[in-house]
Amino acid sequence: MATYLITGANRGIGLSLAQQLAARGDSVIGVCRQTSPALAATGAQVIDGVDVADADAVASLPAKLGDRRIDGLVLNAGIFSNETLDALDADAFARMQRQFEVNTLGPLRVAAALQGHLAQGAKVGIVTSRMGSVADNGSGAYYGYRASKAAVNAIGKSLAMDLAPRGIAVVLLHPGRVATDMLGGQGDIGPDEAAANLLARLDALTLADTGSFWHANGTPLPW
Repeated sequence: MATYLITGANRGIGLSLAQQLAARGDSVIGVCRQTSPALAATGAQVIDGVDVADADAVASLPAKLGDRRIDGLVLNAGIFSNETLDALDADAFARMQRQFEVNTLGPLRVAAALQGHLAQGAKVGIVTSRMGSVADNGSGAYYGYRASKAAVNAIGKSLAMDLAPRGIAVVLLHPGRVATDMLGGQGDIGPDEAAANLLARLDALTLADTGSFWHANGTPLPW
């Protein structure tokens, strides 16, 4: 039985991850801003009141974990909005800054805070997006989301290098276009399928693949 900590675990992909890990017998720690009945029903240890953009809230995580070791860290919490070139007003830039706080710095804050809890040979999965791929951008717009995901890809690569001496592998994973609340329920696959694909990639992850960028369906993605 492995222990997994998931951010953004109260709904969407994070909730599906918690449910599937619990169902297969793994121990789950669900971190979120506000818990949900569905998350509580998994039997996970729930740590709520944690916004990954809040440095103090993230800094409180180690004490709440006590001496628990983490075998799998899934940095899933994220937000999404669209900023277009013809509407870059003050509100648009504020949304972009918020996306950087959550999507980019949030995973780094959590990984840094919990590095002492990561077991030797642990695995770290960062839920990113192919919209963070510069080579794959064929439609423009989405300035904040694209940039925040490109930046977290760079952070994930650095984490892979820094954690490799401890045998800890890091992977950047695009879950697909998933029908969650973040996308208004529109998408090509549901959160359960996305979670199953993400877990398959994490289960297969080794140090030979650390620092790589993959679609959850198993296809490597360009930077």
